[in-house]
Amino acid sequence: MQKILIIAPSWVGDMVMAQSLFIALKENNPNCQIDVLAPAWSLGLLARMPEVSQTFVIPLTHGEFNVKARFLLGRKLRVEKYDQAIVLPNSWKSALIPFFANIPKRTGFLGEARFGLLNDARKLDKSVLTMTVQRFVALAESTSPLPPFKGGMCFKFPLLNVIELQQKTVIDKFNLRLSQPILVLCAGAEYGSAKRWTETHFAELASQKIAEGWQIWLIGSEKDKFVTEEINKLTGWQCQDFTGKTDLTEAVDLLSLAHTVVSNDSGLMHVAAALNKKVVAIYGSSDPKFTPPLHADAKIVTLNLPCSPCFKRDCPLQHRRCLTDILPTQISGLIHL
Repeated sequence: MQKILIIAPSWVGDMVMAQSLFIALKENNPNCQIDVLAPAWSLGLLARMPEVSQTFVIPLTHGEFNVKARFLLGRKLRVEKYDQAIVLPNSWKSALIPFFANIPKRTGFLGEARFGLLNDARKLDKSVLTMTVQRFVALAESTSPLPPFKGGMCFKFPLLNVIELQQKTVIDKFNLRLSQPILVLCAGAEYGSAKRWTETHFAELASQKIAEGWQIWLIGSEKDKFVTEEINKLTGWQCQDFTGKTDLTEAVDLLSLAHTVVSNDSGLMHVAAALNKKVVAIYGSSDPKFTPPLHADAKIVTLNLPCSPCFKRDCPLQHRRCLTDILPTQISGLIHL
C-alpha cells in the first residue's frame, strides 16, 4: 500500500480545495493511504474528507520557522515509513519536515530555492495551471502536466461529508428553528477590506430577504465581529449572529443547514460550495478565475472593472468601486427558493 503524507496549506479555502487533490490520488491508486500534516484548526474540516486516513498537527503558528520543532516532528514521522510527501505550500520551511522524515519522494512546485528538499520538484507554468485547485491536483500526476492540460484540467470538486449527529448537536446548542428558509451571510474576509462587500449592502440585502420570510444567519471568525455587528445593527438586530461564537467545525455544521450562502471570496465560501449549498460569491480585489467557488451552480458576481483584480488588501484608489457598485438588488435577484 502506498503511503502519502500531504503538507497542508494554512488557509481555510486552500484546505477545502486540497480535497480535489486527495480525490485525484485515490482515483490514481484506490488503495493508497493519505495522511495530512495540518494546523490544529483544520482537523474538523479534514474529518469531513473521507479520503483522509489520519491527521497530524503541526505544532507551529502560521509563518513560524522553528527549525528544531520541524526536525523533531520529521524524526517522529519516520516510523510511518511514507513513500511520498506532497508539499502544497510554496515556502522553503514547509519542505523541511518531509526532508527530516526521510520520505524518499518529496513532491512540490519549485519555490524559495527548494532544490534538495524536494527531489520531485515541478516547475509551475501559471499559463497552463491558472487555478489554485488545478495546481494542487497536478501534483497527483507522476510528472509535470503535459500540454494537453492547456484546454482546462479535469478535476473533481471538493465534497465534504455532512454528519447528522453533529448537525443535531449544533441545532440543540443554539436552539435553532428550521421552519423558515435560511440565508447565511459570510461578510468577513481575513485578507482585507478590498475583499469585503460593504456592511450597508449586506444589511440591505438581509432586510430585503427578512421581508420575504427568510431568516438571516451571520457566520464568521472572531476577527469579523465588527463587520457582523454593524450589519445586525443596521437591520434592527433581526439577524442571528454566530460570529466568534463557533469553532470551524460548528461553522461547517451551521453552513450545512443553509438554503443559500452569500459570501465574499473567503474560506467559508469554499466550505459552503463543498457542502453542496447554493452559493452567491462576491468578488472585489481577487480573481474569480483563480479561486472560484467549486460548485457547478455557484453564482459569481464581479464587475470586471479596469482596476480589478488588484489583489490588494485595501483599495489602492480608496474607493472600492469593484464592491460598492454591486447593488443589493443584484444579489437579491439571484436568491430563490
